[in-house]
Amino acid sequence: MNWQPPSFPPHRHRTTQQQQVGQLIIAGALVIFLPQLPLGNYLLYPFTILTTWFHEMGHGLAALALGWEFERLVLLADGSGYAESYSPADPGALAAAFVSLGGPLGPSVIGAALIAATRRHEWWRPALYALAAIILLSTLIWVRSMVGFVVLPLIAAALVAIALRARGGLVRFSVQFLGVLGALSMLRDWHYLFSYSGMIGGRPMLSDTGALEQALWLPYWLWAIVIIAISAAMVGAALKFALAEDGGPHR
Repeated sequence: MNWQPPSFPPHRHRTTQQQQVGQLIIAGALVIFLPQLPLGNYLLYPFTILTTWFHEMGHGLAALALGWEFERLVLLADGSGYAESYSPADPGALAAAFVSLGGPLGPSVIGAALIAATRRHEWWRPALYALAAIILLSTLIWVRSMVGFVVLPLIAAALVAIALRARGGLVRFSVQFLGVLGALSMLRDWHYLFSYSGMIGGRPMLSDTGALEQALWLPYWLWAIVIIAISAAMVGAALKFALAEDGGPHR
């Protein structure tokens, strides 16, 4: 009888739930505290543009869902932006409110989806590919500003490069970071949420909560609280889903 050494399965590293929580905390700390560091705002600038894109795409896709025309999305150098859509002659208060609500909830929807995608390793790279594809498609169809033309394709290229070449741990952390970025973007927009109006591109405009008050009468600050509560519920559900089990083995 010929003796053969025992064979063992290839070694794989498994990310535990504790490690997943730790990585999410690190991602959140980067989003919150990086702007306080020297040059931190410059490092986060592409992601500021990305969260504005999340927001404005929320408005535009809400308009499309109602059968309106999503005309253009403009991203400005100061990190603000706006989406223009055309409605029927008399769209109705509920429809107008729905489009207004789509903006502030857009980052939370995308953030929750990305956080949920960290649950299984099979989803990590497809999540980055899908986000990159949506960014590029929206740039071709709707984006109408130089900032958007320059920054968004660079972000998409970086996401594809990470998905193609990075090891599993970095891919997962990238998805986590983007998810937390979307989930916490309301902190950046806190003042805007609790304002009736603001200046965007040098023009006075109703805030989203101001537009909700105009459409549905309840005060803008109450709509801000409702938006925060809905966002927190979505992100909480995504975290519960993502942490329900280990994300699976990865090399």
